[in-house]
Amino acid sequence: MQRVIHASLNRNPYPIEEDAYARLEAYLAESGVALGDDPDRDEILLDLEQAVADQCRRRQSPQATVITLQELLPALEEIGPVRRPGVEPTSSDPKKTTESAPSLQQVSQGAWISGVCLGLARYLRVEVTLIRVIAAALLLFTGGAALLLYGVLAGIVPFAEIDPNGPPVSKIPAKLRQWIEALRRKIAGFAR
Repeated sequence: MQRVIHASLNRNPYPIEEDAYARLEAYLAESGVALGDDPDRDEILLDLEQAVADQCRRRQSPQATVITLQELLPALEEIGPVRRPGVEPTSSDPKKTTESAPSLQQVSQGAWISGVCLGLARYLRVEVTLIRVIAAALLLFTGGAALLLYGVLAGIVPFAEIDPNGPPVSKIPAKLRQWIEALRRKIAGFAR
């Protein structure tokens, strides 16, 4: 049994399980420290709270009313850590100070087709909706030729590991992932 806490995210009330609340509180505290004395710190934190609420709401099933840790963790991963532009992270942990940029990968969890747009959004650290709007516009303006580009990217961009605590992979991305991985194995077999 989980205790439910009512939390204010961007001044809107949300019921959230106690363990998810503790993780979110730590994430927001880390973000506040990372922003330091940034003059827009308070506004950025409110925007961050709203982004977390939106991401969690998107992951919830229609009948769910409480934000769980299972919905929160992939939302925080997709949003990523907050850093001030031009300021290197300070940490005694060498892994954190030498952190490299994320690699480009297809993300099947939360994907609509194969995860190319979600992977690009994570790589570029932008909202996935922006990437999807750009992809749709390219599809319209190129008369469908952008579909070929999407297919090429789906074929060559590696897949991210599936997070067992993340949202389930829906039917279409799961099937496409199987087909693409099978095709890659066949091509690798021919290359030997």
